[in-house]
Amino acid sequence: METMKIDNNQLLRFTTAGSVDDGKSTLIGRLLYDSKAIFEDQLEAVEITSKRKGHEGVDLALFTDGLKDEREQGITIDVAYRYFTTPKRKFIIADTPGHIQYTRNMVTGASTANAALILIDARHGVIEQTKRHAFIASLLQIPHIIVCINKMDLVDYSEEIYDNIIQQFEEFSSKLYVKDIRFLPISALDGDNVVNRSENMEWFQGAPLLNTLENMHISSDINKIDARFPVQTVLRPQSKEFVDYRGYAGRVASGIFRPGDDVVVLPSGFTSKIKTIDTFEASLMEAYAPMSVSITLEDDIDVSRGDMIVKANNKPTATQEFDAMICWLHKDSARPRAKYTIVHTSNEQKAMIKEVVYKIDINTYGREEDDKSLNMNDISRIKLRTTRPMMIDEYRDNRITGSFILIDDATHETVAAGMIV
Repeated sequence: METMKIDNNQLLRFTTAGSVDDGKSTLIGRLLYDSKAIFEDQLEAVEITSKRKGHEGVDLALFTDGLKDEREQGITIDVAYRYFTTPKRKFIIADTPGHIQYTRNMVTGASTANAALILIDARHGVIEQTKRHAFIASLLQIPHIIVCINKMDLVDYSEEIYDNIIQQFEEFSSKLYVKDIRFLPISALDGDNVVNRSENMEWFQGAPLLNTLENMHISSDINKIDARFPVQTVLRPQSKEFVDYRGYAGRVASGIFRPGDDVVVLPSGFTSKIKTIDTFEASLMEAYAPMSVSITLEDDIDVSRGDMIVKANNKPTATQEFDAMICWLHKDSARPRAKYTIVHTSNEQKAMIKEVVYKIDINTYGREEDDKSLNMNDISRIKLRTTRPMMIDEYRDNRITGSFILIDDATHETVAAGMIV
């Protein structure tokens, strides 16, 4: 297993979540500014704009608010990704709008995150959006949550207020499954505990935010046990050199494949052995997630896009009916027993929502079993039926083969994102 070492430690993907005016833009701007991760021309442009607006110093929010112009022009930008690097680590930030109607955007931005930063305004404490964002982070199984209690400068850096907010958060977060929750008192505007330690809150003994992010242990969220290879296309090169070549190209979703492995092609159930694993440059002795390769088999069997190659002794569930937790993303409500296209790995087919089992009340985390509607931002458990068998794992075991999206056949818009349970 020595060859399975995948260096994820250098890259941390994190998402930011908070309600409007909690200071997300300022916090990201402060991170970029104080860690010197901003190009000189960007800095000059922001300094000029800040002066024109009458600010004494640099308006940190301007580093991230460039998308407001696009939104005002009617251009849809759901999630903005920003990249920065420190000597210790590379970072990708998924920045999502804070309005309550943008819950769907957090689902998009958080789906691949290693950590979530949830901002709370120290003056207001825990609000509905805080609970909503914490629940989504738990639902998506983000392993680390950092609760940034911001604007501590506006409450006189009160340790008592900070402790009260921690108590409020812990009262409802005890119902969630999150491996690691940390709390941090900050002032994004003044820089307290963002990159540098705060001189105004000496009562807080923890590390600043950037140091916490740099040293956070990130275990790979790739399932290394269950071997899954969704076939994207069949390669039949039209050249004399490869006249008999028949390869199945795709990206390894999880696990390890090696030449000689006994495999099964699903849903047909045909069995064979792996003959070769090829890339454009060379043949490989093994392939693992998230490598893109072409697999050839020893037997000439029928394999097509949407099929899945798996180990003979470790198969996913092949089924046409299953339960899932979904977030409804579209402004239009779900139509009763309407048909949608489900996209699951490389498999696309028709699906029908058979039943809405229950909806989640974000305030109480209770189940609403009487309301069977699905409206934008609703988080619900549903029963789905597909026209052909799908090869699935539970989301908690495999993020790739345990997730899917639903597309409206009439508009071709994505209407829901789902996690198989």
